[in-house]
Amino acid sequence: MELKITGTVKQLLEEQSGEGKNGTWRKQEFILETDGNYPKQICIVMWGENIDQFAITPEERIVASIDIQSREYNSRWYTDVKAWKVEREGSDGGAGGNAPPVRSGEPFPEPPDTDDEDDGLPF
Repeated sequence: MELKITGTVKQLLEEQSGEGKNGTWRKQEFILETDGNYPKQICIVMWGENIDQFAITPEERIVASIDIQSREYNSRWYTDVKAWKVEREGSDGGAGGNAPPVRSGEPFPEPPDTDDEDDGLPF
């Protein structure tokens, strides 16, 4: 099953990076606002090389192919919406509309190991 969300990038959050048990990791979140009578804002995360490959910008219209994953940490559940492919809507020309769809063959990295620090956050 493939899940896709179409909308406008409203905000590009600051990239985060660190060291985990699997090595160096990078992630960047962005806020995508959906269309319709009752638009929703969804925080979507990109990992690793996808940040550079997708190169999304604020106010850009995109179609994000996503995976949804939940995990438990300290008896609380956290859900990530991960973009594994981004397509520009109307890629027939115009500013920012020329980038081809991109899909990384790399699996998503695991979140950093935080067992030594109990700050209440899962990452």
